Amino acid sequence: MSSVNKVILIGRLGQDPDVRYTASHQPVAHLSIATSENYTNKNGERVETTDWHRVVAWGKLAEQAGEYLSKGRLVYVEGRLQTRSWVGKDNQKRYSTEVVAAVIRFLDSGKGERASASQPPRPAVDEQRGGAPEEEAAVDHAEPQSAPPDDEDVPF
Repeated sequence: MSSVNKVILIGRLGQDPDVRYTASHQPVAHLSIATSENYTNKNGERVETTDWHRVVAWGKLAEQAGEYLSKGRLVYVEGRLQTRSWVGKDNQKRYSTEVVAAVIRFLDSGKGERASASQPPRPAVDEQRGGAPEEEAAVDHAEPQSAPPDDEDVPF
């Protein structure tokens, strides 16, 4: 029996994507996505909790995320979880768990408007074909398994 490693997030970008290039000129984008949950606690008070998720995109997906996405945008992200480890400057082992994106789609126009139910969300990118934002995404996982961190303590 095989296993499944799949993550789907719908949330808002907490900051503009950070696009950098590896030593081999491979584009990599780091995104910070907030997801929120609302519930009523036992005292009848409405409570909202927010979780932050680290997302990394590679190649054309990274370049287009940097070009088309910005802080506050509502996005759909599909990918897989990956945990990396490295030794920091203080010789302590560090870990980072992130979502390696395979698909990123816009769910709003970027001007505070949300997509209507009759208007499907526009895909941001197609990792496999390197397509324009208007093209539908059919993705194969072609990104590297992990990228070594720079000489900094934090790998992004």
